[in-house]
Amino acid sequence: MATIVDCPTCGTKVEWTEKNKFRPFCSDRCKQIDLGAWAEEKYAIPAVNLPQEPDEDNSSVQ
Repeated sequence: MATIVDCPTCGTKVEWTEKNKFRPFCSDRCKQIDLGAWAEEKYAIPAVNLPQEPDEDNSSVQ
């Protein structure tokens, strides 16, 4: 039995099999829409803000 997933773009149910060359998308169109959204920076991976440590090289500069 094949795993069924939702297309990330349109929500259509899609079989996750080797026959589906667009997986996890349902079509090339949905795949291209998703790629375009990444290119337009509509998606972003959240950054982790780490505390800033004083720069040792600049501490001796007056």
